[in-house]
Amino acid sequence: MDLLARAQALAPRLVEIRRDLHRHPELGFREVRTSDLAAHEVQSAGFTVRRGVARTGIVADLVSGEGPTVAVRADMDALPIHERNGVPYASQVAGVMHACGHDFHTAGLVGVSQLLRGMQEAGALPPARYRLLFQPSEEGCDEEGKSGGMRMVEEGAMEGVDAVIGLHVGAHLPAGKVFLRPGPFFAGSDEVIVTVRGRSAHAARPHEGVDAVALAALGVVAAQQIVSRGISPAANGVLSFGTVQGGSAMNVIADRVVLGGTLRYFDSAVQAQIRERLTQVFGGLESMGAEVDVRFHGGYPPVVNDLAVTAWMREAIAPLVGESGFLDLEPSMEAEDFAFLAREAPGAFLWLGAALPEPRRHHNPDFDVDEKVLPLASAILARSAVHIAERLGAGRKRA
Repeated sequence: MDLLARAQALAPRLVEIRRDLHRHPELGFREVRTSDLAAHEVQSAGFTVRRGVARTGIVADLVSGEGPTVAVRADMDALPIHERNGVPYASQVAGVMHACGHDFHTAGLVGVSQLLRGMQEAGALPPARYRLLFQPSEEGCDEEGKSGGMRMVEEGAMEGVDAVIGLHVGAHLPAGKVFLRPGPFFAGSDEVIVTVRGRSAHAARPHEGVDAVALAALGVVAAQQIVSRGISPAANGVLSFGTVQGGSAMNVIADRVVLGGTLRYFDSAVQAQIRERLTQVFGGLESMGAEVDVRFHGGYPPVVNDLAVTAWMREAIAPLVGESGFLDLEPSMEAEDFAFLAREAPGAFLWLGAALPEPRRHHNPDFDVDEKVLPLASAILARSAVHIAERLGAGRKRA
């Protein structure tokens, strides 16, 4: 069965769904309308649907006989960014937009449901349980510091799963090209919160106080040496501060500054080393009169693609894109909470390029992608799920 041709026939409906979701973006754990739409579509395709997983998530199963369980995941949430695109399907929600392509992912997974159902009706679907995971809140965490992926795992979405796969649309990569590699793929990420406390004074008499702004600035500058001079050049690590909050008036020496940032890593030893050195660097400010508190909030672990599942996924994709359709890139320092799913079962994740003639940036007000790639996304995921089910099933028979 030519899955790509079938996916191309679905293109008008998939684009319609993607544009509808783009007009009506919803933030993490609030994807009620998005979940309603996805649930209706996959239920119509014959899947058994369990709703309310991780608040707004969906677990949808299609059983074609006794066999392994292969899960395919898409995230649904948008970002708190005000869209500035002038397209007809631009966000109708002020201050919220799909600036990372999760509308594309959701529509693509709806396409997977249609393709798998078509194979089943044609008697061409290998025996297995095919599970679709529509996941909330990849972009952020709830009040307990848990992302949608964490919540999905806690609420049983990965129970019995033998392999899990997913993709991310790449607005920065050539349309129709695939980046897939075994091993480290996305970095792990921790949040860093540093509080520097000084003593307030009049700006005209700084010697009477302890300047939290000046000391925090020293700490930030010194911290930039941690990776460049403290970590082996052969290792991968990034430390970035993105927020600085402090002070109450221009003519008052600030008594408190709070810095917020992230550290990113592939190797847990590098993670530990950056944490230790960062604590030491800011601790040194105490000799200058500051009180310092350095805290780390564990974020997402690295996404590490399983060797076998990645190889099987590449085998499935090659007929769709050709060998020239694969990109040779380095692992990305972005983080992805697909990592939590891939810790529960062998997993593989890929980038699918969908750049417009003038490529857009992720997490940006003018983000957009080439919708012509959407059917390919559905075909890649459906064909991969089927091929992995066949491989796993063959392995069980030999055992």
